[in-house]
Amino acid sequence: MAKIGKWIGGFLGFIVTGSPLGALAGYALGSLFDSNFDDVSIGGGGNFGANNGYRDGYGNQQYGYQQSNSYEGQRNAFRFSLLVLASYIINADGRIMHSEMNLVRQWLRANFGEAAVSDGEQVLRKLFEQQKNLGRDEYRSAVMSSCQQIRQNMSYEQRLQLLNFLVMIAQADGAVVNAEVSALMECAINLGLSEQDVNSMLNLRDAGTSLDAAYRVLGVSPQASDKEVKAAYRKLALQHHPDRVSTLGEDVRKAAEKKFQEINAAKETIWKARGL
Repeated sequence: MAKIGKWIGGFLGFIVTGSPLGALAGYALGSLFDSNFDDVSIGGGGNFGANNGYRDGYGNQQYGYQQSNSYEGQRNAFRFSLLVLASYIINADGRIMHSEMNLVRQWLRANFGEAAVSDGEQVLRKLFEQQKNLGRDEYRSAVMSSCQQIRQNMSYEQRLQLLNFLVMIAQADGAVVNAEVSALMECAINLGLSEQDVNSMLNLRDAGTSLDAAYRVLGVSPQASDKEVKAAYRKLALQHHPDRVSTLGEDVRKAAEKKFQEINAAKETIWKARGL
């Protein structure tokens, strides 16, 4: 097994002791740490004590860490946050689908390498086990509280990209059931996002071929004026520009570029229908 401490170290930087997110992390990672605790670091540099407040890139507080390490910390925090929320979305309908798990594997492999796949799967299994132990209501409460903590520590654009991955996971088996939509909505609201953000992302895949889906992506009605439609597109394009998540790494940025292209496809579908 890859030394999981090396990638989780950055995540520990924004865990608050005793928080639901910290409790989930402790449960999921406790049995996976190497015996040598000194390996718990960001890229091999710097240890985290219980009171360290490393938040560079989130809260702009720095405690002696280099900027390059702050970027790695952001990537690691993003990774574990996705796994926590994915555990909730994947099991929202009471079924753990192979297609959804496989999408998570692909994401981990593309963004963090082959070794991260095994570690990520083990973290997810521990989270599913904790969900079973706590019961759905208590686990849901812990996840929603975790969303609120993520909201405080991640930028708006990073949270949008996090939601985009969650939507992709829900869509992986070809059908998004009501329980998954409800779970996505809950996560979005507690992340400081909106139901419209969820609706927009759920329709991205069809926006290049469906006029109705294209309007849903932009969040406007077919009766909206050209001025309103153009304003909605400009706002969406600004929020989802790939450069806004560049600190999460080139692979995450490429995923954001794909989403940006789908937003532009929605625009082109509407523009063509309106003769703009």
